[in-house]
Formats: sequence, structure tokens, C-alpha cells
Amino acid sequence: MPSAEVPALLLLIDLQRAFCDDDGSIAQQGRDIALLKVAAGNCARLAARARAAGVPVVWTRMMFRPDYADGGTILAMRPNLARIGALRAGTEDVALSVSAKAEAGDIVIDKPRYSALYATPLEAMLRAFNTRRVLIGGVTTSMCVETTARDLSQRDYDIRVVAEACGDFDPARHAASLSALAFGFAPVIGMEEAGAALCQTAKP
Repeated sequence: MPSAEVPALLLLIDLQRAFCDDDGSIAQQGRDIALLKVAAGNCARLAARARAAGVPVVWTRMMFRPDYADGGTILAMRPNLARIGALRAGTEDVALSVSAKAEAGDIVIDKPRYSALYATPLEAMLRAFNTRRVLIGGVTTSMCVETTARDLSQRDYDIRVVAEACGDFDPARHAASLSALAFGFAPVIGMEEAGAALCQTAKP
């Protein structure tokens, strides 16, 4: 974890076995995770660029208590999560996917809701580092990525959402989410622009 002021941070959302691996709980429900796998690979490439530029890499993991006591209304909307034991703390389902390629120096934040700001230390970390720019990738675009981007935008952070580094089960929902973000919350950029933005923050 960096100990000094950092101008930018790469935030990678929920690239976990649950969502990105064939033996994860989401694929086992019959959902198509092909686009999520692509996003995971692109996030790994962005993470490598960020490390080379001295930009902190933060991964989030969505998980619930073993008894799902902290599940709230999410479980009312998605009752299958508890029924099949998905995203339960202490299981392999919540681990980061191998394709995410997280490294020892990266930061990992666990969260119980779609937003990476709710009940997590993320905002305190951003303030401590005096970080204003956050580049975002991850899964799924229309839920945890969009919710996090909206929350950060409402707090006046300078957000960039990397289109190819995001993925959803439904391509139409993915596109609609990016369109909504671009309209009112955050510029949506490509991999090349994201790489350039990371390099601009490189340590001298």
C-alpha cells in the first residue's frame, strides 16, 4: 500500500471466481460469463500498466457472512445466492480469479453491497492518499461497476470507466450501462486511453 500522496488509482471490481471462472457460482447457474472473462483479462493488463506507473491497484471482492445475515435486500432480489451458497465468506467462490492476476503489493477490499464505497475503507483510503482520479474496470457493468462509478461521481471524484475492462452477462445491458454512465457520471474510455492516463501519473 502506498504511503504517500498518489494522484490516481486503478479500481477493479469483483473479478472473482464466482463471476469469472467456469466453476464459479454464477456460471453454475447457467449464465454466460464469456464477456466477464474478457474483462478480467483486460483488467489484468491494466493492472500491470498501473504497477509499472506506480499507480495503486485496488481489487474488490463481494461477499457475505457465512449465515448471510448481512445480505439485506440483495438476497430478496437474488435468493439463489444463499440457496446455492454463492459469495459466502471463507469459500473459494469469493477468491479473486486466477485470470485477474493480482499481486502481493495490490490492495484488496471486501464489500457486502454493489457499491465499493458502502461499508468499506475505500473512501477513507482515497482521502488519505489525496487521490482524485479513479480508473474503473470490473464486473458486472450494470450492477457493481455502475453503482460504484455513480457513487464516486456524486462525491466529485474524477472518474474514468474503461469499456473493454468491464463485462456483463448481457451485451445489451452492458452497452446501456456504459451509455448511462457516459451521459451523466463518467467519461467512458478505451484501453489505449486508459494506459496513457496511467502513464501520465508515473513516478518521476
